[in-house]
Amino acid sequence: MDNWSHLLDAPQLLALAAALGWASGIRLYAAVFLVGGAGFMGWLALPEGLQILQHPGVLASSGFMCFVEFFADKIPLVDSLWDTVHTVIRIPAGAALAAGALGADGAAMAWVAALLGGSLAATSHTAKMTTRAAVNTSPEPFSNIGVSLLEDGWVVLMLWLAATHPVIFGIALALSLFLAVVLIVVLFKFLRAVARRVQQFFAGNGSLQGS
Repeated sequence: MDNWSHLLDAPQLLALAAALGWASGIRLYAAVFLVGGAGFMGWLALPEGLQILQHPGVLASSGFMCFVEFFADKIPLVDSLWDTVHTVIRIPAGAALAAGALGADGAAMAWVAALLGGSLAATSHTAKMTTRAAVNTSPEPFSNIGVSLLEDGWVVLMLWLAATHPVIFGIALALSLFLAVVLIVVLFKFLRAVARRVQQFFAGNGSLQGS
């Protein structure tokens, strides 16, 4: 952890901004808690715009919400409801966190970072919602838990890579975005087919009852 204690250079700041935007669409509270905790412990020299994350009050709040989200995200249907509610929270939060990472370089850079963070949060959030909706069509809960744990680990790994290996993070982010787009397209078609079958099922039952 001692290699985190120096000031972040430009590539690391850019990677951190992108990582916070991307992670906010999946695990907003975990991203805030982990980055804030790293700053509080002295492992990561946070830029001025993110130093509020290491405040004890913010850490307590984000830690509590991280705890709640960890379990809510592993309960079928509750996870989708949680995602739906957080649609209006994760995307602007991703934009704000990314802007905080790069805002010291001027207002123009802060706006660029906000657009980057918001776009990444929107992409990862949409991929997460689509994936969970598809997984929830299965009656067993284990696939849901497995996907959730995979998301937990991936967020932690991406944040660590952003702070320590920004080039590797960039490659991992590009692969993640490609996978996200593929999942959105493929699973949206799958969910549309499921919805069509359900509609046909109820329409058929209605015809039988009418006869």
